[in-house]
Amino acid sequence: MFQGLRTVIYTVSDIKKAKAWYSAFLGIEPYFDQPFYVGYNVGGYELGLQPQEAEATGNKADGHLAYWGVEDADATARHLLELGAREHSAVQDVGDDIRLGSVVDPFGNILGFIKNPHFSLPTASQT
Repeated sequence: MFQGLRTVIYTVSDIKKAKAWYSAFLGIEPYFDQPFYVGYNVGGYELGLQPQEAEATGNKADGHLAYWGVEDADATARHLLELGAREHSAVQDVGDDIRLGSVVDPFGNILGFIKNPHFSLPTASQT
């Protein structure tokens, strides 16, 4: 069901400092910049920053999340749950018809999935 990697998100305790650091590191400004999420287009893929309170979780695995592209986020969630995964984050619409969610597999790994109708793979000339 996975179509390929789309997005990696890192949680940060200070979104403004993280945005400044990643902008300097990447040499680009974010294409999406809101207090709840900062997104960079890096070679056609997304690197996202999301604020998280330091005490929100004791599990650093929750501090980053890779999202795999899917055709249907709701169907993917149902299928993964039927296979024994447990819900990590319910499927939600985050705007612009983008739907995402995540599960924890039976081995403790977090699997994110995203239906992003605006995503297209970079062509050879863009890489």
